[in-house]
Amino acid sequence: MRYVVSLAEELHFGRAAQRHYIVPQAFGRRIQRLEGELGTRLFERSSRRVALTPAGAAFVTRARQLLAMADELAGQLRDEPSADGSVLRVGVLGFGLADRWPQVRDLLAAQYPDLVLDHVEVDWDSQYDAVRAGEVDVAVAHDVGPEDGLVFDRVLNIARVAVVPARSAYADADRLTSDDVTGAQWVRPLGRHPGLADWAGPAVDCGRSSVTVRTPAAVPAAVATSGQLAVHGEPAQRFFARPDVRFIPLAGTSAVVSVVSREADRRPAVLAFRRAARAVADRNFLGT
Repeated sequence: MRYVVSLAEELHFGRAAQRHYIVPQAFGRRIQRLEGELGTRLFERSSRRVALTPAGAAFVTRARQLLAMADELAGQLRDEPSADGSVLRVGVLGFGLADRWPQVRDLLAAQYPDLVLDHVEVDWDSQYDAVRAGEVDVAVAHDVGPEDGLVFDRVLNIARVAVVPARSAYADADRLTSDDVTGAQWVRPLGRHPGLADWAGPAVDCGRSSVTVRTPAAVPAAVATSGQLAVHGEPAQRFFARPDVRFIPLAGTSAVVSVVSREADRRPAVLAFRRAARAVADRNFLGT
């Protein structure tokens, strides 16, 4: 429904798709699939224009009402404190804060000794949406670029590594570059934001036979199973170690881990988590 409303407002597939960080082709397929399920066309398309059909106009009116109701309900649930006021839902992608978790917990315990951190696993595609929709209070996310309505506290700057099969020709390398892995098949991370593709590099345009994964935790198993290569952050070699894969330093863009929260969320526990994460942030990354 959100896709249909965006297209009704933009009347342009490219601009509507950009609002949801999805490529126009995939955006168009989802609109077509919905039209197929409804059994009617919502939009008239030509090479020069996009226009709502009468059925589309009626659908958009109702969709806006339903989405407003859903957003209102999510807001009520998000703003309602837990029964004892002591639970913070933390969305975590992969290894999250890696080695910094104990320090963050200690800092939080000093301020809120009864605060419980409720772990909620997120994936590359949902890590921002989970915060915006109120499914989590904060998320420890792979920072792949800004998003309206969210605030990012950068915590870690993590070197990039290639995950390779232990019995591959790459396993004994000290370091790999893009030239070293030319022609290799890669496991591809799934996520809408274009910043993910910038970080993943060779793992993005790697052919139809690529294995796809939604979470960093799934990457080593995908490599071991498929024999393909993958991109990961350096802490993976400690948190996701396996005897059948190796982690080799890989030239290219490092990964940034940020704590993501809603811009207007000033609840004490949320602010405390942000402060604790910043307090243990990588000093070299922050330039201090």
